[in-house]
Formats: sequence, C-alpha cells, structure tokens
Amino acid sequence: MADPSPIDIQKALGGMEYPASKEDLVQHAKDKGADDAVLDTLNGLPDREFDSPTDVNKEASK
Repeated sequence: MADPSPIDIQKALGGMEYPASKEDLVQHAKDKGADDAVLDTLNGLPDREFDSPTDVNKEASK
C-alpha cells in the first residue's frame, strides 16, 4: 500500500484543533472516514502532542 500524500493526511485531519495527541489525530481521522493508508500512517506516529498540521506532516514523512 502506498504512503498517503500530505494532502490526504490533511484532508483527514480537516477541522482538527491543535495541539493534539496522536490518539486525537487517529480518532478524528476515523470519524471523518479516512482510508486505511492514512490511519496506518497516523497510528505509526510517535506518541506525543502535535502542534500543527505541518508538525504532523513532518513526522509522517520520516
């Protein structure tokens, strides 16, 4: 399965309030109907607070 693009990740996180925990990001994406690739990427993030969408994308691209 291909990694989701930063745009796909941010679509799934639209309306998210920051800072947000990894769990908050995953739940928000699930609630918005994100696909498995996005959810897998978010679940693979480190367990910490994220300050912004840019922070999420930077960590997701590692």
